[in-house]
Amino acid sequence: MADPAIILVSGDHADVLLEEFQSRYARDYDLRTAAGVDEAESVAQQIRDDGGQVALFVSDSRLPDTDQIFEAMHRWRVVVPNARKVITAHWDHFVEDGPRLRVGLAKGKYDAYLLMPRGRRDEEFHNAITDLLSDWGSTVPQPEVVSAKILSPRHDALTMAIRDFLDRMGMQNKVWDPADPAIQDYLGMIKDQLGVDELRYPVVYAANRVPIQATSVHDVAVSIYGRPDDFEVEGVVDLAIVGGGPAGLAAAVYGASEGLSVVVIEAEAIGGQAGTSSMIRNYLGFPRGISGMRLSMRARNQALRFGTDFFTGWEVTELVAGTDGEPHRLCTDGGDVRARTVLISSGVAYRKLGVPPLEELVGAGVNYGAAMTAAREMEGNDVVVVGGGNSAGQAALHLARFASSVTIVVRRPALEETMSQYLIDEISYNDRISVVPCTRVIDGGGEGQLEWLCLEDTTTGERTTKPAQGLFLLLGAEPRCDWLPAELARDKNSFVLTGRDVPRDQWLDGLPPANLATTVPGIFAAGDIRSGSMKRVAAASGEGASVVPLVHAYLAPVPEDEVA
Repeated sequence: MADPAIILVSGDHADVLLEEFQSRYARDYDLRTAAGVDEAESVAQQIRDDGGQVALFVSDSRLPDTDQIFEAMHRWRVVVPNARKVITAHWDHFVEDGPRLRVGLAKGKYDAYLLMPRGRRDEEFHNAITDLLSDWGSTVPQPEVVSAKILSPRHDALTMAIRDFLDRMGMQNKVWDPADPAIQDYLGMIKDQLGVDELRYPVVYAANRVPIQATSVHDVAVSIYGRPDDFEVEGVVDLAIVGGGPAGLAAAVYGASEGLSVVVIEAEAIGGQAGTSSMIRNYLGFPRGISGMRLSMRARNQALRFGTDFFTGWEVTELVAGTDGEPHRLCTDGGDVRARTVLISSGVAYRKLGVPPLEELVGAGVNYGAAMTAAREMEGNDVVVVGGGNSAGQAALHLARFASSVTIVVRRPALEETMSQYLIDEISYNDRISVVPCTRVIDGGGEGQLEWLCLEDTTTGERTTKPAQGLFLLLGAEPRCDWLPAELARDKNSFVLTGRDVPRDQWLDGLPPANLATTVPGIFAAGDIRSGSMKRVAAASGEGASVVPLVHAYLAPVPEDEVA
């Protein structure tokens, strides 16, 4: 396949941009130039017609054939929905053009507003460019550089689930058909390694480990990251964290950096629900936005740097609270972890739709959550997203890069009650996305694959049937609490109670637990699983960090003779 293209658009400064990009990107990308909007559109269309890919448009803020730069961006997006778009202003115009152009940035009309390079080694400019190219590369169905190889004759539910897990763990992966003549020698090598005559698919070869014939995502996680009892955890750890979402990761970073021995146990992929977000634009410190996967992987690497141990792919089946000074015990099918303190940050699961014909098609067009991998398979299809929260908005915007249409179905009259305004603005600008309020999904089906959905207007009862090849369900939160001890107080919806939300009859000596402490001494809760939490990534991170001082206080209480 030809190298993906970067299209540089400028009437006055094309030579500057071309020289700058040739010095860094000519080996890996096909660099094209265009003098204006029409030529850039024509170049992009020709590349698409030839079966190629466009990774990035880089446009001067002022073009000779239009004064409507946002209209240009829209036309290019129609041709190449998945390409990233940058506006770069000449230094004579950067300040002047900024106010009118940043309005479009806020609405998602393009991805970054940059100052045109003024000389060699403009690392600030190229850092933004490489971030965007990396983000584009993570959405390509078959990436060039992979750390995990999957052999499977079909894209069935298990193969897609494995790809989704690897994507969320930041491991680029690619699927090969075992019938491909080019890989027959490779298949023979794998058969020899496994000592079998015939392979059972899918086969996964990841991170230079021994290939496995996977029967579940859990098999893949264990083959890469090992079992809890494969790791040497000396005695009792200071802090065991259940759940590797934003709250758990923040606690791991701050706890380990302050000298605590920390273990994180995550049942699925690191990052939790936040890790499935294609782009988070309102997280402090990331003006161009960051995907949930990248944010999670950076936090994981940060925690690893300070000495945190991660056990990925292991579900905690029971928490046995310690008594009389004994440590708490976390039980998994792969081994137990004993800890002086425990943070419950296992998050929530999306609620089930409860429509039996659609439940039978989970993994065959029906998906719970954003399912980043499944989104790439929606090229040219009609897709429905159910949900009105930020996760649903982010999923819809991501799907619109691939699908021909995206319909957001919500029971409420509008999105404003539940979704951040920046997402609403981006959705309103995207002509591939429509919002259907006061509506629910009541039926659907297809021959082994989703083909249609039935929608019902909740105010009139009117029903309509529409074609759909993808259904993404982001229906709100149900806490995962069946593994928690009975003595740990929860609210009527099973979310964990902390601090002053704990009923008075469970306070100790007339005092409520600390702000994030539960009814069991030494056990804390943070993030979405905690009753009253904000359900935002930044809030969960703050709660996770705030647990660490409480852990210190619990582990080293002030002696009574030192209390004033």
